[in-house]
Amino acid sequence: MVIAHTGIKVPSSIHPSVVEFYVKALEPLGYTKALSLFNDSVVGFADAEGTLDWWISVAQDGVAQGAHTAFRAKDRATVNKFYEAAISAGAKDNGKPGPRQYSGPHYYGAYVFDPAGNNVEAVTEKPE
Repeated sequence: MVIAHTGIKVPSSIHPSVVEFYVKALEPLGYTKALSLFNDSVVGFADAEGTLDWWISVAQDGVAQGAHTAFRAKDRATVNKFYEAAISAGAKDNGKPGPRQYSGPHYYGAYVFDPAGNNVEAVTEKPE
């Protein structure tokens, strides 16, 4: 199964800071802010190939609906860079970069909570 797109919804009061967080945290993974709709209340991010597949929207009821999103990284060094960039941008640690044997023999990931409390991961399954 292929996921066409995914995203998170955050309260309007923190939406701009969450978007700025992701601009910085996703840069090592090749993602950039690519589209803004409805007065910047819906923001789309695209990968290095230009695939617009990840969105941050203002929650309709004003309450964040937590999510988990895993971004695929090209290698372990990129996972490490994501983690460092995310922490520097204001994320809270939810699992330092490292192997996750329970997810597979080559699974290497890092987890952070974004400013809205969403669980964000960068992962590669390429061997060292």
